[in-house]
Amino acid sequence: MTEPSDSTLPARRQFLSQLGLAATGMTALAFLDAPASAAAIKKRALADGGSDLGILQGALALENEGIAAYRIAGGSGLLTPGTLKVALVFKGHHEAHRDSLAALISKMGGKPAEPKSDAEYVKNLDLGALKNEGDVVKLAAGLEQGAANAYVGQVAALKDKQIAVLFAQLSTDEAVHWAVLNGALGNSIPSTAYLFG
Repeated sequence: MTEPSDSTLPARRQFLSQLGLAATGMTALAFLDAPASAAAIKKRALADGGSDLGILQGALALENEGIAAYRIAGGSGLLTPGTLKVALVFKGHHEAHRDSLAALISKMGGKPAEPKSDAEYVKNLDLGALKNEGDVVKLAAGLEQGAANAYVGQVAALKDKQIAVLFAQLSTDEAVHWAVLNGALGNSIPSTAYLFG
């Protein structure tokens, strides 16, 4: 998919017209139940016989989703320059995660899962409902929390301990992303321990 070209349309109008979406009655967070991401990895792993390869494919799908969310929301015109800068850093982290996972999948003889189309991500993540920077940050925080939970939740299922170490590293990155975004939303640090998993 190519990056959108410059246009005379304001960025937000271009974003919405390009995607052909109107805001829906659903909230932007309806899909953000953290276990859903863990369930997506588990479902993919079960489809592949519960193998490490299946778990990796599910993780790759999550990273592709995160990259798309940051890219599409970042191009919406809803983010201030400072927030966009952070979003691009996080997107870069997700691209590095994607590359590591894809390399492992290929090394194991698999074909890395392809990302969905932008239209599918917009629909699945309800990106058309985003109205302001706060909505984008809430969305990102929920995705990061879900990804951290997904990685932590699969560590014990992995047979290869090196991949388990990678998942621990990935979950740490996701947790840092969530902490930054949670703080940006003005939320307090949860008082209970064991925030992820």
